Amino acid sequence: MIRILPPNLVNQIAAGEVIERPASVIKELAENAIDAGATHIEISLQQAGKTLIQIRDNGKGMNRHELQLAIQRHATSKLPDDDLLRIHSFGFRGEALPSIGSISRLSITSRSAEESHAWQINVEGGQVSELTPAAGEQGTTVEVRDVFFATPARLKFLKSDRSETSAIKEVVERLAMAWPQVGFSLYSDGRKLLQVSAQQGSDAECSQRRQAQIMGQAFADNALAVAGEREGIVLRGFAAVPTFSRGTSSAQYLFVNNRPVRDRLLMGVVRAAYQDFLARDRHPVVVLFLDVPSELVDVNVHPAKAEVRFRDSGMVRGLILGALKHALAEAGHRASTTVALDALGAMRSEQTAFLPSAPSAFYPSHYSHGGATAAQFAESASALFAPIPRTETETAAQPQTSYPLGAACAQLHETYIVAQTRDGVVIVDQHAAHERLVYERMKAQIATHGLTRQALLMPEVVELDAESAAQLLAREAELAELGLVIEAFGDGALLVRETPALLGEVDVQGLLRDLADDIEEFGDALSLRDKLEHVCGTMACHGSVRAGRRLNADEMNALLRQMEATPHSGQCNHGRPTYVELKRADIEKLFGRRG
Repeated sequence: MIRILPPNLVNQIAAGEVIERPASVIKELAENAIDAGATHIEISLQQAGKTLIQIRDNGKGMNRHELQLAIQRHATSKLPDDDLLRIHSFGFRGEALPSIGSISRLSITSRSAEESHAWQINVEGGQVSELTPAAGEQGTTVEVRDVFFATPARLKFLKSDRSETSAIKEVVERLAMAWPQVGFSLYSDGRKLLQVSAQQGSDAECSQRRQAQIMGQAFADNALAVAGEREGIVLRGFAAVPTFSRGTSSAQYLFVNNRPVRDRLLMGVVRAAYQDFLARDRHPVVVLFLDVPSELVDVNVHPAKAEVRFRDSGMVRGLILGALKHALAEAGHRASTTVALDALGAMRSEQTAFLPSAPSAFYPSHYSHGGATAAQFAESASALFAPIPRTETETAAQPQTSYPLGAACAQLHETYIVAQTRDGVVIVDQHAAHERLVYERMKAQIATHGLTRQALLMPEVVELDAESAAQLLAREAELAELGLVIEAFGDGALLVRETPALLGEVDVQGLLRDLADDIEEFGDALSLRDKLEHVCGTMACHGSVRAGRRLNADEMNALLRQMEATPHSGQCNHGRPTYVELKRADIEKLFGRRG
């Protein structure tokens, strides 16, 4: 039997689509406050919003008639001309309110400028009370008590108070990033979680200051400006250098027409832009704003507006990808300042290693190294550093300390190059640095005329399992384009005749096994170009200067100069920093010479 559902059940179904948790309630109500022109929004919680959510704003408020309409289903000011493709606001006081009222105890008190006093209306489990006069300044206060009391089954799906509070804080932070001209305060059980003041000035200045408020000064110090425009779509924002990365994607702030989104297309493009620079378990830190004409984007494809659909998604992808790659290339050899801070922090502690051995927000734990404490480092310095053998072409009268990465003066454990700069010391991981240089040269050659091959004097046979050999043979043409010529040589064996000339002497056995592992992992998930670049990364690792190789002064200084001239040389292909720079003032502090 087909029947029309009662209004309250319809509202509860709608609430199930939009109101997933207390954070969803706050998102809807805070967006309403922004649409109302509020310059400050205060949010108070009790028990992670489960027992009370109170949101006060100083917006234009609602008069008696508007307040009654606001709790009616399908009431909104989002569509003044009834065109679903032209949405310029979040949806003032409408749509979500009846859904929230159907699953909680909702109270709204509001006063508009033309009213002499405020009005209050209550909705409890979908039942609407009479409108009553109330005291209150201009603006609106919304109280939501006992969320999901009318649908107790949904309470079972809520997480711990800590998790729900964290989700709420993230929602407020994202709205604060999008609206720097609005101040936000967030309190939980009387404890202040967030407070940012309204910013004044140009849009760019306000946005930068708000990003520093939310993301911290470390992000501001390591952020690259991102800008681009194509066919009326404007991209602006900031992206951190690759060595300033996170273990999750939570620090990716993406906005479409100032609407915070967690869109898979946009997050995928960001990931693609950084794929050359980060390990698979690291995520870039970005704040990107996309301004799109309303007729070119559909914001109604997701009930909570978390995703959007673009009319020309390929063009949007190209715009973001190009702008991010350009910004990263402009960074040159720059690495995150937090790399040096991590090293200094570790050296100051007698309990930690010279380089961090515990996970940090910006330095992956699997790249940590053991080492000496500050006292041990000073005591045994003369034993650790090997003197540089002089070459015939080198003269002491030609100091190179004026270069950004300085002049090589020692090699540590035949792995790290120590260079003196004008105001400090640079320590370079020779293998990681050369790996990036080889990789960038390989990419440049592929883009122009393809990699030059070198024929092996004696073709080498590599024994693999049958499946791995078959996967490599299936990509024989792609590998040949990269300068690696292989052919079948019996069951599970391959014959290698040529290798890329850039790699010089290479461990052919290890190279093919690593390539087989890469191709097996990625399969057909990557495009041809992405596959080629990833294979190049593996080859570059095999062709770079290995740790443990003794270098003379000319070789070390040549490596430093190449790093300065090569984009992205501040990190290896896996996102690991290639060098650490310590300023002279910081070194003096370590030894008590400066307070």
